[in-house]
Amino acid sequence: MLKPIIFWGASGHAKVLREIAEHLEYKLVAVFDNDPATPAPFPDVPLFIGPEGFATWQSSFKGGTVCGIAAIGGARGKDRCDVQEFFRENEIEPVTISHPSAFISPRATLGAGSQVLPQSAVCVEARLGECCIVNTRASVDHECVLGKGVHIAPGASLAGCVTVGDFTLVAIGAVVLPRIRIGHNVIVGAGSVVTRDVPDNKVVFGNPARIRHDNPS
Repeated sequence: MLKPIIFWGASGHAKVLREIAEHLEYKLVAVFDNDPATPAPFPDVPLFIGPEGFATWQSSFKGGTVCGIAAIGGARGKDRCDVQEFFRENEIEPVTISHPSAFISPRATLGAGSQVLPQSAVCVEARLGECCIVNTRASVDHECVLGKGVHIAPGASLAGCVTVGDFTLVAIGAVVLPRIRIGHNVIVGAGSVVTRDVPDNKVVFGNPARIRHDNPS
């Protein structure tokens, strides 16, 4: 029997996650988003707006225990964590999912709500916090430590023993050299090569990556 699941987030990332969820024998029963202008991503799944829409759906759903995942990509790791906390407060079980084509070491640790997408790798003794995304063809090598809400974007690579702080985005195709420490709330620009530690709340890009300005979010 398929397990019911809901998504919060109605963007293209939800479309990616639905395919993975179906591989894992979940059935998507509802999608939620905070933006009333958001179009429904699926013709066969209802879209509800905001906490009010969630309350309406929850009061009418009779399908038993429901799982949930924050289908929110980009540099919005805090939003993913906030959604997961909202799910917990409303008795929705957070789900950690991975595509069948991904490699995950049996000695890696994935936090609740994390998402490992197609052809990506999470290697031995890597530790991911809650609500992390390891996106398509991204690589998190041995003994890396990711805080909560981290997003390793498509094709990005972390070498061994890298540490990444909460809510940081390592953008598409970026490379981080071994034993680098990247702070909280950092954006590493697409295609960058990070060769030295990065403090909190910065935007860095280039080869080698340099601090360009603060990240005010």
